[in-house]
Amino acid sequence: MLSIIRRQGLRATMGSLSQVATRTALPAPRLAMAARSYAAAANASPIKSNISTTSSSLVSSTKDLVINGNRIIAGAVLSRQPLILRDLTPFEQEYFTYQKNLERGNAAPFGAEFYFKKGSVAERRWKQQEAERSGNATSASSRGKEASSQMEDELSEEDRVAALESKIAFNDRVTEADRKNDVRSLERSLARTLYLIVKKPRDQHSWQFPQGGVHVCENLQEAAGRELQEECGSNMDLWFVGRVPIGHYNYKLPNAVKTDSTSAPTGAKVFFMKAHIFSGQVKVDNKEIVDFAWVTKQEMKDYVAPEYYEAVKDMLSDF
Repeated sequence: MLSIIRRQGLRATMGSLSQVATRTALPAPRLAMAARSYAAAANASPIKSNISTTSSSLVSSTKDLVINGNRIIAGAVLSRQPLILRDLTPFEQEYFTYQKNLERGNAAPFGAEFYFKKGSVAERRWKQQEAERSGNATSASSRGKEASSQMEDELSEEDRVAALESKIAFNDRVTEADRKNDVRSLERSLARTLYLIVKKPRDQHSWQFPQGGVHVCENLQEAAGRELQEECGSNMDLWFVGRVPIGHYNYKLPNAVKTDSTSAPTGAKVFFMKAHIFSGQVKVDNKEIVDFAWVTKQEMKDYVAPEYYEAVKDMLSDF
């Protein structure tokens, strides 16, 4: 409807121009120019915002972001979460043992003949467990061995098969990577949180989290993800927890990095973004990084510089 009204208005205007030209003898070139101007206005596309154009052109810029003389750097605290429950401390073990014994002491009498068939595997196993728990006549270990051997003698072939089928086998909590102390493997320290640190080809401060400069008009999460892909490859399934950093670290640039230019940064501010890894592994490019390791919070002390560890230790989990 608006386009129809616009075209009708233009036709009326062009008609009036023709009448004015007839009365006032408007030159033909000026009449044609006025007609072309209105026609172009009718078919003109909406005006593009110069803000969006400027932003889109700056997103692809590789210029580092410098604020108040500090180069802004984004780091990625990439972690592998625990895969199994952690081991209990001695205090926790004593506490749970006490609670278990207290619960059994206050429990109602248990009618074994009601729950177990007489002479069944379940009944004999329950009797064995009761013998192990009560260490009145002999020690729990010796009575357990005696009850176990007696049960093995009384078991029939059918009972043996049923016992094997119902037996629960637990995997070893210590993996092959733990035995070899393979710090590059994600299959180690299953009960602990592991963090990725990378080694850069330099003498000082070589071990650190993956990090790099933030480009102009690039947010911290985008910069951290880009640095992870550039330094560690794209063969990892990652998830960033949020867009807000979990900590930061300030330091002065060495004299070798400073220049005589007044606009050159004199320091750096590193903002750390938290992320988790679900699958994949780091691929060393031997350019930006030459080595990597998955370490716990306590193991990180042996790799990074003392001042760097003091700045990041509160962001890491003790377990």
